[in-house]
Amino acid sequence: MATKKSAKKTTKKAAKKVTKKKATKKITVRAAAKKKAAPKKASVVMARVGQQVPDFTLSGTRGDVQLSSLRGKKVVLYFYPKDATPGCTIEGHDFSRLLPEFEAIGAEVFGISRDSLASHEKFRAKENYSVHLLSDPDESACAKFDVMKMKNMYGKQVRGVERSTFVIDQDGKLVREWRKVSVTGHAAEVLDFIKLL
Repeated sequence: MATKKSAKKTTKKAAKKVTKKKATKKITVRAAAKKKAAPKKASVVMARVGQQVPDFTLSGTRGDVQLSSLRGKKVVLYFYPKDATPGCTIEGHDFSRLLPEFEAIGAEVFGISRDSLASHEKFRAKENYSVHLLSDPDESACAKFDVMKMKNMYGKQVRGVERSTFVIDQDGKLVREWRKVSVTGHAAEVLDFIKLL
């Protein structure tokens, strides 16, 4: 009797093990299938000096602007941290003041930040800028130009836009970049560079 009982127990244990193994296998197979089915995150194509700049479209204070539609013109994109902050306000005034000279040599100038279009329109109207501002709330253009950085603000690490400027030639190639820009005299320096293109 005892032998029959122990044999039954052993058989039950073995059956449980097989069932567990099958269940584990099913879960593993399902997990693998899910991994395969999960869409891969699209890798960002970066803008590099000497290469074509990847196309993008942003909403702006003169309507939607698609980079590829500006072929045949030189393009200046200046990325700035935030509307209505001191350095960004000065930079906008400097580029606006020199805009007629940029336009005279066939160059378009756009300021880009993560602020909303409504914020841009208010900022532009208040400061009476002639330069147009583009809104990049999802950081799509910021990612292409690698301007999102960790910065120190009042002793805290904060992720934000590193003030940077990029010049794109008539063929859509990135020909010059300035990073960690100091505002004073910067717009004039960009203009001098474009005059030599």
